Amino acid sequence: MNREKFPDKHNAPVEGFGPMDAQMVIVGLAPGLKGANFSSRPFTGDYAGDLLYQKLGKYGFARGSYAKHKNDGLEMVNCRITNAVKCVPPENKPTTQETRTCMETYLKVELAAMKNLKVILSLGLISHNAVLKCFGLTLSRFKFAHGAQHDLGNGYLLQDSYHCSRYNTQTGRLTTPMFEDIFEKIEDLL
Repeated sequence: MNREKFPDKHNAPVEGFGPMDAQMVIVGLAPGLKGANFSSRPFTGDYAGDLLYQKLGKYGFARGSYAKHKNDGLEMVNCRITNAVKCVPPENKPTTQETRTCMETYLKVELAAMKNLKVILSLGLISHNAVLKCFGLTLSRFKFAHGAQHDLGNGYLLQDSYHCSRYNTQTGRLTTPMFEDIFEKIEDLL
């Protein structure tokens, strides 16, 4: 459907962005229809990316200018960004099967290939659960809560945050100080 509606856009799985030897990975939900689905880079071209890349620059995890397109020259520093689901889900709500397929096919492989990985920043519950499943962990033992940290064993720490979506920020569910607090915690860890 999106390929017919937007034939000149990416409309395919969106690969992660940033170095594979990074110590931190940020796992979001899925590409935005008019964001990463158009730009082919996670969190690029939508409101959530505007906020996320601003904070990454502020805390030294990105350098260069974010200009809402893949070739803007932005570089990630010791950080990689990916999504639990790699394609735009219908109505921005991934199915259980879609999440499982993407986790097995992409996310699990990507996390395993990150040999220096220490911190996984999960943006939202779906991302949180997908990460736990990648490590074969029981969901009920690791409750999602904004600001929660979970020791996953083998040197991995899962840091939870509400997703930096326009909805969450406009409703006050996620405020600027709350989001900055997450990056300050991660700075202390790395």
